[in-house]
Amino acid sequence: MNILGIETSCDETAVAVVADDDGRPVIRVNLVQSQLAEHAPYGGVVPEIAARAHLDHLDRLIRAALDEANLGFADLDGIAASAGPGLIGGLIVGTMAAKGIAWAAQKPFVAVNHLEAHALTARLTDGIEFPYLLLLISGGHSQLLACEGIGRYRQLGTTLDDAAGEAFDKSAKLLGLPQPGGPAIAAAAQRGDPRRFALPRPLQGREGCDLSFSGLKTAVRQAAGTVDPDDEQAVADLAAAVEFTICDHLADRTARAVRWFRDRYPRGTSLVAAGGVAANARLRTWLGALAEEHGLRFVVPPPALCTDNGAMIAWAGLERLLLGLADPLDAPVRPRWPLDPDATGPKVPR
Repeated sequence: MNILGIETSCDETAVAVVADDDGRPVIRVNLVQSQLAEHAPYGGVVPEIAARAHLDHLDRLIRAALDEANLGFADLDGIAASAGPGLIGGLIVGTMAAKGIAWAAQKPFVAVNHLEAHALTARLTDGIEFPYLLLLISGGHSQLLACEGIGRYRQLGTTLDDAAGEAFDKSAKLLGLPQPGGPAIAAAAQRGDPRRFALPRPLQGREGCDLSFSGLKTAVRQAAGTVDPDDEQAVADLAAAVEFTICDHLADRTARAVRWFRDRYPRGTSLVAAGGVAANARLRTWLGALAEEHGLRFVVPPPALCTDNGAMIAWAGLERLLLGLADPLDAPVRPRWPLDPDATGPKVPR
């Protein structure tokens, strides 16, 4: 099977072809067009600019991906697109393109949940089996989930306010560092001392697996007001404190989820981290040690597959098509689309 995947949920225009080669997944081509230059003057993603950029780049990327894979539309076995959650304008651009191809080529269409695509990436890269525990951390989402099967996810915790990636981005902006904020903070932190600035530990000692970053962002803003932006060492020290605190918070809440997961899923063998923030090296090291302590395998995709990409969309589409799960061409886009439909908000697992 060859599946074309289209990702336009935020500020990356991405197209990929993923194949199922006798049960072995193969990424035949994975193209990503970044929009950093378009959004840089505004210090963040502007939805209207993102949608227009997707329109500018998508047709060219689809043609380039098919050419590189040496395929035509007739050679595809399905077309998948990120249909939510995300920015509504970008979602419309990608899904309408995918639906048009599916209709013209008479191929099945799959409306992919962007979060499920992140959740399933470890199955693409490492072939892990269900169930597994997932820490999903990106610019817009921070959740802990028990992954039981395709379309079956149990939310153990979610952010009470902001996402981890947003905390990195806003902190970088306060420190005068470039976007995206996560890599910029990590680079500056290598030269810094995380002990110089005492930042609060969100939800320290609190029961449950929920996360919170808004109070931390407030503390960073106050600390940044005391730092001379020309003092490179002070900026590096505050960046190190930000990275240390965010990673410490994520590791603490994940440790609670691990204990809950081990009790209730005796067949579960893996802890997975996915999403853009999972590319952070410090966090990977800490989560790896946590998994080893509890007898779990730690799986994190390569950095290029942690950030938004078309390969994860194609793979999620392929997994669903193998189960006979296709969608009609009037399937809606969904700016909000929870993985656990029973999770109405933050909750403590029982």
